[in-house]
Amino acid sequence: MIQIKKVESKSDFKAFVKFSFKLYKGNPFWVPPIINEELNLIDVKKNPVFQNAEAEFFLAYINDEVVGRIAAIINWIEVNQLKKRKMRFGWFDCIDNQKVSQSLLNEVERLGKEKQMEFVEGPVGFSNLDKAGLLVYGFEEMNTMITQYNFPYYSDHLKALGYKKLAQWVEYEIKISSFEDSPEKVKRFGRLIFDRYKLHLIDFKKTSDILPYVDQMFQLLTDTYKKLQTFVPIQPNQIKHYKEKYFKYIHPDFIKCVADQNDRLIAFVITMPSFTKALKKANGSYFPFGFLRILWAQNFNNRASFYLIGVHPEYQNKGVTAILFNEIQKTFNKRGITIVETNPELEENKAIQQMWKNYENRQHKKRATFTKQL
Repeated sequence: MIQIKKVESKSDFKAFVKFSFKLYKGNPFWVPPIINEELNLIDVKKNPVFQNAEAEFFLAYINDEVVGRIAAIINWIEVNQLKKRKMRFGWFDCIDNQKVSQSLLNEVERLGKEKQMEFVEGPVGFSNLDKAGLLVYGFEEMNTMITQYNFPYYSDHLKALGYKKLAQWVEYEIKISSFEDSPEKVKRFGRLIFDRYKLHLIDFKKTSDILPYVDQMFQLLTDTYKKLQTFVPIQPNQIKHYKEKYFKYIHPDFIKCVADQNDRLIAFVITMPSFTKALKKANGSYFPFGFLRILWAQNFNNRASFYLIGVHPEYQNKGVTAILFNEIQKTFNKRGITIVETNPELEENKAIQQMWKNYENRQHKKRATFTKQL
């Protein structure tokens, strides 16, 4: 018999986070998150997103053993400002048992009906800054720090329960050559756009130089993606939280910014060394050696990941991404990085995908969210 329990106690939350470690134990492609960071992310006292969102978390049990988990989420900015009466679900994991999936999703649907939502969509997080999308292709590829892994049967469960694909994402692996050997078309186009619009680079020498530009970067993210189907405006409290928690750890080499002749930020890219293998070895903890592995990956690595790219609408489809990629490639070459993975990109975002066609690339993963009317 399946028992569903609402997560309430400290031990419940630990069981919620640690279930994935049990489910994917021994799986070579699943990359574990840091347990304490996951706990903080779903803690109403520590994550500022809860000022504009609410969530309930559930565990499924069979014979007193955890066999599944799910989060039922409402982002009130999305509901009230964007007029999307959407019930979100995330942190969805379960054994290969259709009844377990159904029992968990029943809780999400029940809560959605109680709150007068019109449809359910997931897996997603609280906002666009969280992991999203069910892996539907690329099950023999490791997830990155900002994506999640799942077994192939997840989508079968959702389809059997009446869920249909909604948003779809693609991910690419790109080979990085030397700057001299990189596509002349991209280099020439980048120089042309640079001169035509009288643009210039904002050069960061140290991490503290970045912080004054963080608010502009997030505003640029809003300007870049506000017309996409999944975008929800990022709130000031979230920006403050991410600025304090993450940006101080980003090496200035991995951020490139472009400004116009009035010193207005019009484009940026944030990349990071790949922490995939380091997180795999850390197995959920910074201690005793997890932190050292991550520090090593930050400085000695042949792989990197794209995290965020923003381009002001005035400059979209004008080739500014060529400038960003030319500049970040110089960093990759300097640091011996030969492979870079893109973050999940909505299939409708054709402009950035067109850029990758200039390089040797491999579309190695696809993701989707699934939806159901209430």
